[in-house]
Amino acid sequence: MEVALIFLAAVGVAFAIAWRIERGRRAAELIRHRREVADQRTRREGELREQALRTAALFDRMVEGLIVVDGGGRIRLANRAAEALFGFDGHAPGKTVLEATRHHEVAAVVARLDREAEVLGHELRIDLMSTPRFLQVNALALRDPGGARDGAILVFHDLTRLRQLEGVRQEFVANVSHELRTPLSLIKSATETLLDGGKDDAAALARFLQIIDKHANRLALLIDDLLLLSTLDSGGLRLNRQPISLRAMVQDAIDDLQVRALTRDVRLENEVPVSLVALADNDRLRQVISNLLDNAIKYGRSGGAAKASGRQLPDGRIEIVVQDDGPGIPRDAQERIFERFYRVDKARSREQGGTGLGLAIVKHVMQAHGGEVRLESEPGEGSTFILNLPGLPTLA
Repeated sequence: MEVALIFLAAVGVAFAIAWRIERGRRAAELIRHRREVADQRTRREGELREQALRTAALFDRMVEGLIVVDGGGRIRLANRAAEALFGFDGHAPGKTVLEATRHHEVAAVVARLDREAEVLGHELRIDLMSTPRFLQVNALALRDPGGARDGAILVFHDLTRLRQLEGVRQEFVANVSHELRTPLSLIKSATETLLDGGKDDAAALARFLQIIDKHANRLALLIDDLLLLSTLDSGGLRLNRQPISLRAMVQDAIDDLQVRALTRDVRLENEVPVSLVALADNDRLRQVISNLLDNAIKYGRSGGAAKASGRQLPDGRIEIVVQDDGPGIPRDAQERIFERFYRVDKARSREQGGTGLGLAIVKHVMQAHGGEVRLESEPGEGSTFILNLPGLPTLA
């Protein structure tokens, strides 16, 4: 009996020990499992944070503006391009689209998504900045699995540059058409007069032939300038760079314009130092100087002077200055003076002749040389055009 009791006690103790061991093992497994779950949750949260950061970085690299709104119409996300377009300053999330963009038409696009699955190609204009911007917005409604609205995505394409280029193109076509129409009309009128019998009058024949010749030359000059600008724009101009004497180059330009200067009673002065030498295309640089001196003759004071001078700068670059004593150029026109066909006084410019492309050619030829041109002018005190271009390379 005692042996049996002892055996049962031993079995009980063994069972208790085994149960405690098993409970400890299960507890250890539970702790390990919880740690693994916590580690997995931490890793997952880290991955989600990294993914969110990568997504935000990707959105911020987009050229297009991006706005994501929730089901209540409040902004969840706006990238940097959208902030720049609407001036969010990073405070858009949580606001309604109208509060953030301050533009009723953008809010109206979001409202349309209650009725439509998407809005494509909607164009709008915003005037929140100093210059108006033109945008195209594409919007997509987001739905939850039950089909209820869960927000929207709006993508904004900035069309401002395209609209500006279209405006430049239209203005360019209008200007070219006008410049071509005037000489063509005069040539046609003179030809019709000759055909109607004017050719039988020797004096009339000579006069009308001179008109035809003058305006045919004007057309040829316009076409040549247009072709040159097209070549400059495409980067196809090949410069024949050689060391040239700038004084001699300027004198060649003055000699070509001397007769024209005499008719306007304008004195042309060459004050470029004999020692001044630049590495440049002689013909193209002479064209630049000729255009500037021609303008000085046209718009300078009758009985006055147009002067070309030059110097070498401390950094080795060359500066050439063409100066007149005319009425000067108004401040509001100085920023546009190098635009094609831009004229400060259109009536006087067309009366004086020219294509309206001379200063645009000056700017582009200087850029092709690795140089630049700038204007300094005060009303009533004449105009000064300053050319800056590379000098001769120095030997190491």
